[in-house]
Amino acid sequence: MAKRTFNVERFFQALGDNTRLRLLNLIGEQELCVCYFVEILGHPQPKISRHLAYLRSAGIVSARREGKWMHYRIVTPPHIGAAQILRQTLDWLREDRAMQADRAKLSKACCSPEKFTSLEGAPLPTAITEVCCEAR
Repeated sequence: MAKRTFNVERFFQALGDNTRLRLLNLIGEQELCVCYFVEILGHPQPKISRHLAYLRSAGIVSARREGKWMHYRIVTPPHIGAAQILRQTLDWLREDRAMQADRAKLSKACCSPEKFTSLEGAPLPTAITEVCCEAR
């Protein structure tokens, strides 16, 4: 069989870490560059990359390279139960005040990336561009 079987234990372990939940919350329904995670969460890039690799191996996110930038987006797990749980988890995160604060920081960063030296030259998140910059 060419395709790996879905690892339910790994999926739940991926959701069992606050940093990984914060990453998923920030990604939401957009594609986001690693540099934004580093800026918003205040963690070193290697730590963020390790967590993103864990989410990738759990089948929750996918990555795409564009030049020196790595972009991440949420993918629907192949297991129907896991897909439902992920949707419900993301809905729950949207209601959490700490997670809302992270998204507010992201919105501020994407609308004024020049204020953040770590975001110099960084590509804007794909879906948030219209949302945050129209609200200005």
